[in-house]
Amino acid sequence: MAEFVRLQRHGAIALIIVDNPPVNALSQPVRQGLQQAFQAADADPEVLAVALVCEGNTFIAGADIKEFGKPPQAPSLPDVIDSIENSRKPSVAVIHGTALGGGLEVALGCHYRVARKDAKVGLPEVKLGLLPGAGGTQRLPRLAGVAKALDMIVSGQPIGAAEALEHHIVDELFEGDLVEAGLAYAQRLIDEGRGPRRTGEQSAGLEGADNAELIAAKHAEVAKRMRGLFSPLRCVAAVEAATKLPLAEGLKRERELFAECLQSPQRAALVHSFFAERQAGKIADLPADVKPRAVKSAAVIGGGTMGVGIALCFANAGIPVKLLEINEEALGRALQRARDTYGASVKRGSLTEEAMEQRLKRVEGVTDYAALADVDLVIEAVFEEMDVKRQVFERLDAVCKPGAILASNTSSLDLNQIAAFTQRPEDVVGLHFFSPANVMRLLEVVRGAKTSDEVLATAMAVGKQLKKVSVVVGVCDGFVGNRMVFQYGREAEFLLEEGATPQQVDGALRNFGMAMGPFAMRDLSGLDIGQAIRKRQRAELPADRDFPTVSDKLCEAGMLGQKTGAGYYRYEPGNRTPLENPDLAPMLDAASREKGLERRELDEQYIIERTIYALVNEGAKILEEGIAQRASDIDVIYLNGYGFPAFRGGPMFYADSVGLDQVLARVKALHARCGDWWKPAPLLEKLAAEGRTFSDWQPGQ
Repeated sequence: MAEFVRLQRHGAIALIIVDNPPVNALSQPVRQGLQQAFQAADADPEVLAVALVCEGNTFIAGADIKEFGKPPQAPSLPDVIDSIENSRKPSVAVIHGTALGGGLEVALGCHYRVARKDAKVGLPEVKLGLLPGAGGTQRLPRLAGVAKALDMIVSGQPIGAAEALEHHIVDELFEGDLVEAGLAYAQRLIDEGRGPRRTGEQSAGLEGADNAELIAAKHAEVAKRMRGLFSPLRCVAAVEAATKLPLAEGLKRERELFAECLQSPQRAALVHSFFAERQAGKIADLPADVKPRAVKSAAVIGGGTMGVGIALCFANAGIPVKLLEINEEALGRALQRARDTYGASVKRGSLTEEAMEQRLKRVEGVTDYAALADVDLVIEAVFEEMDVKRQVFERLDAVCKPGAILASNTSSLDLNQIAAFTQRPEDVVGLHFFSPANVMRLLEVVRGAKTSDEVLATAMAVGKQLKKVSVVVGVCDGFVGNRMVFQYGREAEFLLEEGATPQQVDGALRNFGMAMGPFAMRDLSGLDIGQAIRKRQRAELPADRDFPTVSDKLCEAGMLGQKTGAGYYRYEPGNRTPLENPDLAPMLDAASREKGLERRELDEQYIIERTIYALVNEGAKILEEGIAQRASDIDVIYLNGYGFPAFRGGPMFYADSVGLDQVLARVKALHARCGDWWKPAPLLEKLAAEGRTFSDWQPGQ
């Protein structure tokens, strides 16, 4: 018996216990132990039923990520599950915590399933560019029906125990002790004379619906909403096999489709994204014994869209938060904005009225800085001007208690200068949320020159409380995300001067996989926001640097994007669909003439290289300067904050996949043609010359 799986006898019941902390992952020893334990129970004439339970906080939470990318070791998970399902003794899986991926597939291999009321089950393999490859696509539809199976497998989202019961994925819910629940259910099986009920032999879920119609509808939905993704369509094909083939043939088809996904470049990119997100929380030079400060209360300065969104993040996490505005009128608007935001969630059905009221009670509106005297953390979200920040931080320094953390939500300003406005720069940190803050997962944690280790650790812990993907970055203009997006946006606008239209540029980048094109995104956020940053950069950057001018022309004409009904696109009242802006064409012609350029046709590949390689080259400079710890942190920022396609792994991983020698060659060509904006990053040149990648680079190498 493998060391991570134990077999105990309780009268006529064999209790199989998996104990592989922290999440009971299906490592080779666990797979082997499960197979041996079920075989031993099956061979024991005194055993009449089997109960499978797991130690710790969760059932089997999936595959062992340490085995990703390594040669497979026997026994395979499909073989283990076949052993479980084909056992002559009835078995019950006792689910608590999460049963995900291979964990749910193991539970489906058991003949019966019970789940604690707070458990969740799911098949998230699609998020790694895969599909469930151990029978999940064949057994789940037989229990839950094709519609539910398709939703779960294609989305990868888990469902709660009550929903799993409703869809016949589990047979019963329980509360209390796992072992007691498992033994009690197994004894009932014995007492009632119920034998094995093999999932693979069930058919109820495949009956009573037009499965062909369901498959066709999901195929069309995936093709439209998940354009460019490889594995979702294979997920649909695998479930379709369950509706047409006997189990053995369906399992064979599932493995064929799984193998196709395994060979897809998207799988490598999505696995990279998975590991990168987990790596981002590790700060290389932060001592392991640093303890975060307790944050039991918070405050936000500024009740605009961003400030309210940040306040709601704390309310959602159960942390009381004070929202400060300059007067009662502004405060009233801010609190109404908070209510309206929650109200939209209630209307969508994602939040109950009761939950909305509970969360709103955690948001206290105030107009006096003195009300912030006792809070543990304050975040300013005021206008992006240094003088405004100075006034706020001088007030906070005067009223906040010793040990309170003073955070700025600045997206580009010098955090060290902001910290210098206080007498406690060690307590100042940047917490750069992304709009809408209550929705976007990314949080850039900006480490100032004097930010203490304790404050940095606390900021990361707060990010985790708020369910954010937190990434530590250093101080520079725009930090990581916005510093890079400036290069991206600038090159996109230069493309307009060369001959492209916003529709062509946005279309090319959407085809590449970006969630939005740069011009639709600028219209959404407002062109005036970028205008202030551009003015500052023109004053600070070398005088010989060329800047595009189309955005300036639009701002001068009062066309600021969606909020004015026109920007790069035109918008009908109450409709955010971008339409061609007839006033833009003469502006483009004028911009081209001013630069002495003859407008020409630009192909899609040129548009992609001109924008994406601008990100990559700047990312390499950021790594050299130590603004980001590792290349994968840059990828995490772009995947979670800027709509970069997950199936490409992030800009730095994408460059690795293209080949840094090829990327460098194009950067050099653009440098020769377009000037010093395109000067190759020394790190890019070094890695390309050495045949290395960003992924294997470490600081100091």
